[in-house]
Amino acid sequence: MKRFVFALDLKDDPELIAQYENYHRKIWPEITQSIHHAGITNMEIYRTGNRLFMIMETMDNFSLEKKARMDQSNEMVQKWETLMWQFQQPLPWAGPGEKWIAMKEIFKLESMTASEGPSL
Repeated sequence: MKRFVFALDLKDDPELIAQYENYHRKIWPEITQSIHHAGITNMEIYRTGNRLFMIMETMDNFSLEKKARMDQSNEMVQKWETLMWQFQQPLPWAGPGEKWIAMKEIFKLESMTASEGPSL
């Protein structure tokens, strides 16, 4: 299993945020089908304020590049992405055309031993 974590901002408007959350309570079946078909086994999105965090767990052979190509050729995914872009805005450091930005892992408890780190 692979894990990916991404961030994205929503437009800072409570009404738009509520609409965005409502769409995610009843995602189109074609979207969930495309997610599974790409090899994503679990996806979670969390929100604080207008910032979103997405965690994706995937099969070992999953490729972000392949998923992007699949999405480009899927009419329903393109409609969904166009609709979602009405609510989303890029992070300040995003490049042209970038939406969800990969996050860098900086800490993982399971890789630490009890003797590592500062003592309290």
